[in-house]
Amino acid sequence: MLFSQMLHATGFEHMPKKQFNVLVFSKTAGWHHPSILSGVKAIQQLGDKHFFNVVWHEESRYFNDDYLKQVDVVVFLATTGDVLNDTEQAAFERYIKQGKGFVGIHSATDTEYDWPWYQQLVGHTFVIHPEIQTARLQVESRQFPGVESMPDSLLWTDEWYDFTVARNPKLHYILSVDEKSYDTHSDWGTKQGKGMGEFHPIAWYQEYDGGRAFYTALGHTDAVYQDVLFQAHLYGGIYWAATGKGITR
Repeated sequence: MLFSQMLHATGFEHMPKKQFNVLVFSKTAGWHHPSILSGVKAIQQLGDKHFFNVVWHEESRYFNDDYLKQVDVVVFLATTGDVLNDTEQAAFERYIKQGKGFVGIHSATDTEYDWPWYQQLVGHTFVIHPEIQTARLQVESRQFPGVESMPDSLLWTDEWYDFTVARNPKLHYILSVDEKSYDTHSDWGTKQGKGMGEFHPIAWYQEYDGGRAFYTALGHTDAVYQDVLFQAHLYGGIYWAATGKGITR
């Protein structure tokens, strides 16, 4: 499917049968990341490369049982704030409980602060971030798909989120950032931050409430979505969330 066609697609009914169906959801009720369009294009390119269908919506009305039964993975792409009403939240909870998948990218942790179930699904909650800068990204686990080509440690430029403690004790961590490699101090006037300490997670996954959830904090800038290492990392998360496959022991 061409990107221009994807903009007008509403569902998966008339699409060819492929590996799986991915709904990209990017509604914002707070900060709107300019890189969202780059993220959508990158996921569509991954769909073309890896043979899965992609539909993109910024409207929450598609969170209902009839629509979600077509979907294998819902991607919250740089969502912010309160994006689903109570009825839509209930439909999404039922969707996950049916064994389906969730992928959160970047500010998906800056979303739905008053919905405890979602906070446990996404794993951690965003607190604050310093200025965009280069830091040392580190691979914590090679069991998860998508990090095969990533070196153990590499320089990476992004927006480094500080998080709360884990909302769920069953998280498995994939990537972290070395706080010694960048200036962790943040000052937003009413809120300050100084990093997370010895261990600062960046990406993780878990099985949750019958389904699967993957999150990566990377993805603030347009350039990140053009990076082949990030594309592989992101597809690893989408593939596992859709199928439950790819983890090595």
